[in-house]
Amino acid sequence: MRVTVTGGAGFIGANLCRRLVADLGAEVVALDDLSTGDAANLEGAGVDLREGSILDPAALDAAVEGADAVVHLAARPSVPRSLEDPAGAWAVNADGSMAVIEAVRRHDVPHLVYASSSSVYGDNPTLPKHEDLPVAAKSPYAAGKLAGEQAALAHQASFGTATLAVRFFNVYGPLQPAGHAYAAVIPAFVSRALAGEPLEVHGDGEQTRDFTSVDSVATVLVDAVRRRVRHQGPVNLAFGSRRTLLELIASLEALLDAPVARTHTAPRAGDVRDSQADARRLASLFPDVEPVAFEEGLAQTVAWFRSGALPR
Repeated sequence: MRVTVTGGAGFIGANLCRRLVADLGAEVVALDDLSTGDAANLEGAGVDLREGSILDPAALDAAVEGADAVVHLAARPSVPRSLEDPAGAWAVNADGSMAVIEAVRRHDVPHLVYASSSSVYGDNPTLPKHEDLPVAAKSPYAAGKLAGEQAALAHQASFGTATLAVRFFNVYGPLQPAGHAYAAVIPAFVSRALAGEPLEVHGDGEQTRDFTSVDSVATVLVDAVRRRVRHQGPVNLAFGSRRTLLELIASLEALLDAPVARTHTAPRAGDVRDSQADARRLASLFPDVEPVAFEEGLAQTVAWFRSGALPR
């Protein structure tokens, strides 16, 4: 089996590429422009890393040709970053996704997995978020991810390509970078706590997130590729847990066996207040997947930050 992973040198992509090789014995091609990914994430993984952009037709065609499946993870991440450069976010997340989807069709790839985002739900107060809720993107990032999701599902309906569009909810774990302005909350908190620096909490810290271990995400995506799972609508890829940022800090303090200082700043524009997945559709498609418990996943993340070792 040959699998192409766009964004394959990134945090989720590199974890997935390693699992595709280890679990399926797949021949894996990773296409990544290394703007946020890192070639070191794939060292020793047996993955064919191609440095290039999904916006480069030649690089994209070369990476997709002959694939049995494409997992499209490449994106311009971060809500705050998209507020600073809306056009750049749209170019990658919407136009770039369409380029990948069309490459899949052009090369008759039989299966596409598209990575969408829980941000498409916006501030809809309904909890947990189920896939039939109206979408209400609040940021250019969310709008671009939604555009790509809808394009992927429309191509499935129009041209028959087996497609699975999954909505990620606050994925965390080893390989997730912390040292930049747009870092996700868990790596930012872990990095600063280990350095003895106060954590920056945007708002009151009572906002909630459905944190999902990257190991759990990779397990679902590997199984999706293995069984060529498809669905006519989007699928939440999270397991229905919900905890506040203050509860996250408490768990981190318990792991470190020490108090962690924090400072509160203004809420960030574009952020949603609460997020929790309805996991029933996911469970119906992947009944055998058992998620990694949050405390276990957080401990793995802390251990990785302490060691700097790559997962093997």
